[in-house]
Amino acid sequence: MIIQSLVAGPLGVNCYVLCDESQKRCAIVDPGGDAQRIAAVVAETGCTPCAVLLTHGHYDHTGAADALAQQWNVPVYLNQRDVYADDLRMQQLFPLLPNTVNYDEGDSIAVGDLTVKVLATPGHSEGSVTLHCEDALFVGDTLFAGSMGRTGFPGGSTKKIMASLKRLNGFDGDCRVYPGHMESSTIENERHWNPYLQQAIHLQF
Repeated sequence: MIIQSLVAGPLGVNCYVLCDESQKRCAIVDPGGDAQRIAAVVAETGCTPCAVLLTHGHYDHTGAADALAQQWNVPVYLNQRDVYADDLRMQQLFPLLPNTVNYDEGDSIAVGDLTVKVLATPGHSEGSVTLHCEDALFVGDTLFAGSMGRTGFPGGSTKKIMASLKRLNGFDGDCRVYPGHMESSTIENERHWNPYLQQAIHLQF
């Protein structure tokens, strides 16, 4: 497994290219913009994309999703709780994407010989998910190095994000945390230095 990352889009989202080097297949996680730059990174890996995977539906994480999906004729996976087909106001934050495929808790996506498992981790948005592959956790805007995602947006919930943080704490300490913004971390680092995760660990739900 190889993970390439780049900062994409006007709000500086971490986009990840998750590669199975043995089968030369990859998935693109949270392409926030700059489709041509992302495509160039994919080309450098020598892998062929099989999917676009979205941790949630906020516009800063989805900006290049449709363009890349069309370029390679691959599906875009998004939890349906972040799809607001009948609410124009919500679509300013959650723009509609054509032909998305719903995924949710317990689902898995094959990327070559890799298996990406889907965990529902709401709180930043109702449809936020974490993508777990081997020792990597793509957490979107649920968990940051030393912090957590905002809950004041429509669909956000402090109670739910704290429950999601407590769930993420259950992973092995050496699991790598790949967030939607800023630097990567590990679960063990966050246990020691993240006050939000420390608080969540002791909460009863």
